[in-house]
Amino acid sequence: MNASRNGHDGVEPNVGPTPRGEPEFRPYHHPAAGWGAAKSVTRVLVDEKALVDGPRAIMRMNHERTGFDCPGCAWPDDTKGLHLDICENGIKHVTWEMTGKRVGAEFFAAHSVSELFEWSDFDLEDQGRLTGPMVYDPESDHYVPISWRDAFELVGRTLRELDDPNQASFYTSGRLGNEATFLYQLMARELGTNNLPDCSNMCHEASGRALTASLGTGKGTADLKDWETTDALFIMGVNAASNAPRMLTALAEAYDRGAQIVHINPLVEAAATRTIVPHDFTDMALFKSTRTSTLNLQVRIGGDMALLRGMSKAILEQAKTDPKALDQEFIDRHTAYFDDYRAVCEATSWDEIERQSGIDRDGILAAAKVYREADRSIMSWCLGVSQHEHGVDTVREIVNLLLLRGNLGREGAGPSPVRGHSNVQGNRTCGIDHRPGAEFLDRLGEVCGIDPPREHGMDTVATIQAMRRGDVKVFVGMGGNFALAAPDTPYTYAALRNCDLTVQVSTKLNRSHLVHGRRALILPCLGRTEKDHQRGGIQSTSVEDSMSMVHLSIGMKRPASKHLLSEPAIIAGMARAALPDSATPWEWYIEDYDRIRDTMAQTLDGFEDCNRRVRLPLGFRIKQPARELVFLTPSGQAEFSTAPLPDVVPAPGTLALGTMRSHDQWNTTIYSDNDRYRGVKNLRTLVFMNEDDMRERGISEFDPVDIVATAKDGTHRRLDGYLAIPYDIPRGCAAGYMPEMNVLCAIGDYSLQSDQPLMKHVKVTIEAHA
Repeated sequence: MNASRNGHDGVEPNVGPTPRGEPEFRPYHHPAAGWGAAKSVTRVLVDEKALVDGPRAIMRMNHERTGFDCPGCAWPDDTKGLHLDICENGIKHVTWEMTGKRVGAEFFAAHSVSELFEWSDFDLEDQGRLTGPMVYDPESDHYVPISWRDAFELVGRTLRELDDPNQASFYTSGRLGNEATFLYQLMARELGTNNLPDCSNMCHEASGRALTASLGTGKGTADLKDWETTDALFIMGVNAASNAPRMLTALAEAYDRGAQIVHINPLVEAAATRTIVPHDFTDMALFKSTRTSTLNLQVRIGGDMALLRGMSKAILEQAKTDPKALDQEFIDRHTAYFDDYRAVCEATSWDEIERQSGIDRDGILAAAKVYREADRSIMSWCLGVSQHEHGVDTVREIVNLLLLRGNLGREGAGPSPVRGHSNVQGNRTCGIDHRPGAEFLDRLGEVCGIDPPREHGMDTVATIQAMRRGDVKVFVGMGGNFALAAPDTPYTYAALRNCDLTVQVSTKLNRSHLVHGRRALILPCLGRTEKDHQRGGIQSTSVEDSMSMVHLSIGMKRPASKHLLSEPAIIAGMARAALPDSATPWEWYIEDYDRIRDTMAQTLDGFEDCNRRVRLPLGFRIKQPARELVFLTPSGQAEFSTAPLPDVVPAPGTLALGTMRSHDQWNTTIYSDNDRYRGVKNLRTLVFMNEDDMRERGISEFDPVDIVATAKDGTHRRLDGYLAIPYDIPRGCAAGYMPEMNVLCAIGDYSLQSDQPLMKHVKVTIEAHA
């Protein structure tokens, strides 16, 4: 399969706005956040005409009990009661949602789907908020209005007429609140399917599987208080300044108290240098920046596991003369298979560790020294670690290193994955799981009076493949922009178009509305910032952050349209239409979300008495057995893993390419063609390359290049005419933006360990444009 640039099928999505000028590249040397963020926020508030509502939202965002949870990242709320627990990207996200622009029936009457398909994704979302349910009319090629009752009936009838409930798949984006999540999975399972793919299948599936295998829990054990007391932070595979900007406060505070901060990433991102925290008004006034790292290691793409193995090897070698290098008492009491792991480390040569990691021995020993000298250490990671063939093994290697010095079950220590979306962890907690456990299904069946299916369902990749084959005929997407977020863009487009019905529950127009099945619905929902009026009064929803804290979110703004429904109400409407004889009290649940939470409290581990506890200051933390040194593993202990190092060194002439966001982007939503922290303006169709790799290929700055990816099955995908940017990145590595580069990741190129698409490790050749 070949994918050329700007094809009609959108194989290279045109996502950004029309550039405001010629492409520019100037390396960024300023602090992260600070006045750059303040200027960006001001511009966004002016452009969105949100000079009144914007500041009001800023004062309410992430405020316990009275405010709404930021619909952006999943970083925890500040434990010290900070009045401005916000960031640049969170404000962008909120003002983008609160726009005064509207997309109603008149808009769809004026523009056919074929016409809208040619628009950029920026222009689609920039039209504003959807105002009422729409159905696709194939005769006119337009979306036309439909009543909520008829929309629900179309969904219900189509689901009822399926030969097998497994012919439907129910996708979840990370923005869905816990109450809607619980109802959504309940609907799917009452229908008779576990086809519940979610964005975790593309992001942190490896983390959950690895932590479960090593510790018996799929989540990190560290919380924000641990971050505030640790002696050493290791930040791996994450661009925190853009993906979790509120982490900058934690990094600055850690540096100020003398903690060591080690960043491990192929690129030295802005968060790994210095910052000015915008709510620190004194530092802002004095232009005083704070360092956010004490050591930066530019590992090759995919080389993290080798670096970690090297750190462990160094610690074990030191322990031969200094027994205190290990916490032997912890190892003996709480772990299994230590001797096997030690043998693996001893058998792995330093030459191989250096070759695979791309880091020389001195650099590895420097990181090991930081770890050895710290009494308490936290290791944190994101998609740069998980979106690889060997992502599960790499996360298990993180746990191996933590176990060597007993960095588990005590304050200031532990594993801490960085979830990228506001409630993606809560989705999994509340039942969005295509591989549910028997204990959960037993309790769900008992509490809710249903007989849930027991066979595993389909994840994201399997769902796309099944749609393409015709085995899945109905696709329901709760939030997100599935058509752009998924791998192998032309394959995913063809799969969606092969469905009998696609349903997208959304706040704004996006590409997934235009890449649709033979029948299609757009069902517009309330945003996180908006008041949710139900019969029982204004409702709140709960969300779970990346450190297992569950808290309430309550909207502050009048809904964008009187015809919008909440996500729980939309799910209940579809469920009643699909299951007309169901004993589940769908309508009763929607009257008062406390009723949903009462049922969740009976069903979900850790949610006991949640209606009371979620109203406590900062909410409540879901119990983590491994934090209490209780390990739900086969051995009953924390288990060392002994996987061999993978070979991640690119073959001669090839490069390892990783996809990533720009700074002015949130998932598939593009705010501009700029990437401030990487020094890029007016350009997204680019590839960052090592200067020596460029020189070897006769490529200069801004030269057009052709990028060809070779899939596991030997087929090729390509992007032509991208502009090359020289960047500080290891030799043999390259990087560029998603979703444009998702086309390069073949549908069959997924990890055999986690089933995640290999978005961070695409094998490519790059040559001067023919």
